[in-house]
Amino acid sequence: MEDDDISDDIPDAPDGAPQLRPQSLMLAFFGNHVLEQGDLCVYSGSIIDVLGRVGVGEQAVRSTLTRMVSRGLLRRQREGRRMYFGLTEQATRVLCDGRDRIWRKGAVNDDWDGDWTLLGFSLPESRQRERHDLRSRLVWSGFGALYSGLWIAPGRVDVAAVVAELGLTDHVKIFHASADPAVDIGLMVRETWDLESIAARYVAFDKRWTAHLNAGPGDDPIGTRLRLVSEWLWTIRTDPRLPARHLPPEWPARPAQVTFRRVAEQTAAPAERLAATALETTPLR
Repeated sequence: MEDDDISDDIPDAPDGAPQLRPQSLMLAFFGNHVLEQGDLCVYSGSIIDVLGRVGVGEQAVRSTLTRMVSRGLLRRQREGRRMYFGLTEQATRVLCDGRDRIWRKGAVNDDWDGDWTLLGFSLPESRQRERHDLRSRLVWSGFGALYSGLWIAPGRVDVAAVVAELGLTDHVKIFHASADPAVDIGLMVRETWDLESIAARYVAFDKRWTAHLNAGPGDDPIGTRLRLVSEWLWTIRTDPRLPARHLPPEWPARPAQVTFRRVAEQTAAPAERLAATALETTPLR
C-alpha cells in the first residue's frame, strides 16, 4: 500500500489548510471511531453523515468506500437492505501504525542514540510503479534520499516488513550504522530533507488550531476531531523525526504537537458521546 493511502492530499486551500481527499478522511474516521472499539461495522449512512460535516459529498463518500473495498482496506457487510463497512487486517495495520506515530513516538525526537538505518535499492525504469510505492512508504517511515538509490533514516527502523509487503525483498539491502566522526550530520540533514517545508507545515498547523482553541470548542466535536487528526497526519507525513539536536533552534514541531494534543483532549469525550448516538454500528462477522 502506498503512503498516499495514509495521507493523500491535494493543494492547500487559501487559508493554508490542506484539502484532504476523502480516503484520508475516511481512514481518520475509522481510526477515531472503529479501531479502538473492536470488530465493528458502520452503516454507510452514518459515514456519509460524518464526512459531510467536513465537506465531502455523498457521491464522493460512496465511490471512496467502493474503491477502498477493492483495494483491501475495507470490507462490506449487508444487514437487510443496509450496507455496513468494517476494517480489514491491512487497514488495521495502517491505522495502528498511524496511532503509534501520533501518540507514542510523537513529533519530537529527543532521545536519538546516534544510529541510522540505510536502505539501498535498484529497480529498473520498467518497474516505475513499484519504485514509487517503495519511495512513498520510505518517506512515511522517516527516510530521505541520501543519494538516488540510497536512503537514510534516523534510528533503527524496522522497514523489512514494508519491503516484503511490496514484494521487493530481493531488490533491497538494509543496514544499521553510525556516522564517522568526520561527517557533518547537521549538513547532511539539511541536504537530505526539506527542513523549510517540514517546518512550514508545523507552523501553519499550529496557527490554524491555536485559533480554533481561542474560538472555543464549537458544536461539532466529531467533525472537528476528524479534521484535526487528518490534518495532523498530513502535517507529520514528511517529518522523519530527525534528532532534535541537529535541527534549527526553536524547531516548530514541539509547539504544534502541544496544540494538537490540547485540541484532541478537548474534543475526545464530546466526540465519543456524540458518536455513541450518531453512528449506527453492527458487529463484524
